[in-house]
Amino acid sequence: MSNVFITGSGSGLGKEAAIVLARRGHCVYASVHYEDEIESMQKIATEEKLDLHIFKLDILKPEDRNMILNYDIDAFICNAAIGDSGSVIDIPINRIENVFETNIFANLQTIQLALKNMISRKNGRIIIVSSLVGRIPFPFLSPYCASKFALEGFGICLKNELKLLNKLSGTNISVSLIEPGAYATGFNKENIEKKYEWMQSKSYFVPYSEFIRKNETKIWNFLEQKPYDSIIRKYIHAVEDTCPHFRYTAPWWQAFGVQLGRIFGM
Repeated sequence: MSNVFITGSGSGLGKEAAIVLARRGHCVYASVHYEDEIESMQKIATEEKLDLHIFKLDILKPEDRNMILNYDIDAFICNAAIGDSGSVIDIPINRIENVFETNIFANLQTIQLALKNMISRKNGRIIIVSSLVGRIPFPFLSPYCASKFALEGFGICLKNELKLLNKLSGTNISVSLIEPGAYATGFNKENIEKKYEWMQSKSYFVPYSEFIRKNETKIWNFLEQKPYDSIIRKYIHAVEDTCPHFRYTAPWWQAFGVQLGRIFGM
C-alpha cells in the first residue's frame, strides 16, 4: 500500500478520493483549506479506523507548503483548485490572477516540493487533477479553463522531463493527469455564479445576463453527473496501476465528446 498525499481534500472529489483511497488500505495524508472541514472527515476516519490523516494546509503559504517535505510520499495528488467566471472582454484581471496564483503557481510549488523526496528516493508518482475544460474551454469560465490549460502544458513537459531523468539517473517517477468532466459537487455552479457578483454594473453582457444564466443552468443541469464513482475510480487507477496512464478521464461520454470536438477543431 502507498503513502498518498492529496491537497484540496476538504470537499468535492478530493474529499471523496481521500476517503476511498484510505478505505482501500492506503495511508492518506489529506490536506484541507479550512479548519471546519476537518471534523466530518475525522469522524469517518475514526469510525472506520482508517489510516487517514487530516490537517489544514494553505498551498498559498510557503510555511504550509513546506510541510510536504516532512512526509514520505509515494503518490502526490495535486488536487487543490479554485475557480472564477466572467467574459474575457471585461473580467477584472486581478480575478484571473487570483485563480492562476492557486491553480498554477502554488500547485507547481507543491509539486516541486513533493518531487524533492521522490527524486532522492528514486520513486514516486505525481498526479495532477486538471479538467476536461482544460482541453476544450467553456464560455465565461476562462479563468478556470485557462488555468487548467496551463496545468496540462506543465504536466506534459514534466512527464517528458521525468522520462529523461528516469532514463539518465535510474529514477522511476511517473506523471498522470486526471481530467474530470462535470460532476455535481457544487463547484461548477458556484463558479459560474461568481461573475454575477460584479458584472451587473460593469460588463458588456449586463443586458443579457438573465439569458446567459438560464442557458448555463440548462447546460450544467444536463452535464453534471452524480454519483462520482466513475471519476473516483480514476484516482484509484492513477495511484494503484502498475503502469499508470498519462491521462485518466471520466465520465466517458464527456471525454469522448471532448475528443470529437478537438478532432473537429473546437
